Amino acid sequence: MDSVDSREEEAPLVAAGEPLINHARDAHILSFAFLFIFSAYGAAQNLESTVNTGTYLTSAARSHAKDCHLHEGTVIGNFNGEFWGMFASTQVIGNLLTLVLLKNGKEGESISGTTLLFTVFLGSMILGTILMCFLHKRDGNGDLQKQSASFSSSVGSLLMSVISPLCDKKMLLIIPLLAYSGLQQAFVWAEFTKHVITPALGASGVGGAMAVYGAADAICSLVAGRFTSGLSSITLIVSGGAFLQMLVLLWLLLKYSLTSGILGYVYPLLMSVIWGVGDGVFNTQINAILGMLFRRNTEAAFAQLKVWQSATTAVVFFISPLITMHAMLLVMVVGLCISMAGFLILILHVEKAFSSGS
Repeated sequence: MDSVDSREEEAPLVAAGEPLINHARDAHILSFAFLFIFSAYGAAQNLESTVNTGTYLTSAARSHAKDCHLHEGTVIGNFNGEFWGMFASTQVIGNLLTLVLLKNGKEGESISGTTLLFTVFLGSMILGTILMCFLHKRDGNGDLQKQSASFSSSVGSLLMSVISPLCDKKMLLIIPLLAYSGLQQAFVWAEFTKHVITPALGASGVGGAMAVYGAADAICSLVAGRFTSGLSSITLIVSGGAFLQMLVLLWLLLKYSLTSGILGYVYPLLMSVIWGVGDGVFNTQINAILGMLFRRNTEAAFAQLKVWQSATTAVVFFISPLITMHAMLLVMVVGLCISMAGFLILILHVEKAFSSGS
């Protein structure tokens, strides 16, 4: 798979004498912008459960790889590692701000400090939005043509972008993994904090536990991004992340019970760390593999990612009041098994196609 890119002809992106665009700068700005914006969003999302950029990053990675004569898969992995590392850091920063600024969070007592907290969140969002203004514009002519198109043409293009990938066998095989990535995130927000963290640490401990989760997520995203170079590395990393999350699911399903003493605090925090590592793996590797396998239809591929993530997230929040924690855990186990089966079949399919074509 790694030799496919080397066989493609690389046309020069800039004329002689023109300054070279720093694509890595765009990745840095985009990552920090989301760090500031979602530091507010992530923490507010966690509190609610308890009481991509699309293709821009992939485009920047491809351009940077061509301009600097680097391996494309490695650059995509590095850019995604930085972005999702920053994104996961929002859990740490936002929840720590909540712990520091909110007072008297016990049940039955009024909460003070909310005005200051959301003022800080507002400033964070404004700063992130301002950073977005410094990004380089990409595909400007294409965007202008799309904007001037008729409404019916735009609707038709939108429908085709949603439907056409479903005719691709590779997309059909990876859809279960896309769906599970949303499922496992929603599980943390809706079920894990409610049935595991809150009984053990109390509502006031949710912020701390999610900060630990976010820290593990951020570190794993950065590390996984650095080790991403092709399908072989992606397969190993995804399998490792799936194994870790399966351990947590089986632990909760078969052996975990609320205990007193120091272990009552350690176990939920340990689960948070392990689950955060798995989330970091899925975020970086899914985005990397979509960028590698769907070069000619990247926007539609990332649109499918958001569609399935959003759908499974919505399903979890709709059904969580109707089913028990035990039933939800069974759904998670089945979903993880199906998604990994589809992913491994996809890898074998791609490797077989590459071998027959070489």
